[in-house]
Amino acid sequence: MLSFDFDYHAPSTLKEAVSIYQILERQGKQPLFYGGGTEVLTLGRLNLVYSDALIDIKNIPECRVQMLTDKHLVLGAALTLTALTERNLFPLLSKTARGVADHTARNKITLGGNICGEIFYREAVLPFLLTDSYAVIAGNEIRTVSFDEVFNQFLQLGKGEFLVQLITNRNDLRLPQFHIKRRKQWNIGYPLVTVASIKKAGTVRIAISGLCPFPFRSKKLEEALNNNDISIESRINEAIQHVPSPILHDVEGSDEYRIFVLKNTLQDVLESYQGGES
Repeated sequence: MLSFDFDYHAPSTLKEAVSIYQILERQGKQPLFYGGGTEVLTLGRLNLVYSDALIDIKNIPECRVQMLTDKHLVLGAALTLTALTERNLFPLLSKTARGVADHTARNKITLGGNICGEIFYREAVLPFLLTDSYAVIAGNEIRTVSFDEVFNQFLQLGKGEFLVQLITNRNDLRLPQFHIKRRKQWNIGYPLVTVASIKKAGTVRIAISGLCPFPFRSKKLEEALNNNDISIESRINEAIQHVPSPILHDVEGSDEYRIFVLKNTLQDVLESYQGGES
């Protein structure tokens, strides 16, 4: 049970959603946009999230789009992870999404909810960090911005803004890719580290979740991994120097153990591309 009461709003257009937020805020309320609501329920029960007015974006058509055009894949923020994996238009995203929670939860968890959430892992972020992707954000205006510019530890949304869609270059969807999720116990519990990767124009790109309190992609880490003048071991040791801090240290695994797991995983990534397409 949630410890707070809230008003429920279900707008059918982007303009209506933004207008409702602004009206509620002027009334002194603390409105919150949501899609699946799983994190609101989970964190609300722990008193880590509070809202007295929830704005459900699932009825907004733009937020439920799943469309492949000649040049782009367009995915609405209110699509569930199950809906994404069933159509499998973005294979790397499908692989990543299948590792989030269990099937019952994935029927509720939305793409936007996972990306905009408060939990550490947010694995659905990883494929968008790697590809040429854009975020469509609604607020006083509708803006489209490069995903790697608007995501820094968290999706950088302004007050009263919400994520509408993710747009990805179609040419990036079928690039050589790698995905692995390492847990302390093979398929139980939270991940020690999740790594997603693509190889584009001969260069390996890496995005990581579970190592730090936020998912990330580091260009300097990638530069080290792509230095073919030195051994794989040396490349990995150099790359580790560019991991951001802090590194998680909890019951799932110590910071030292997580680095050990990451090193082994990075070796798997590099070896998977040897002799493959560029």
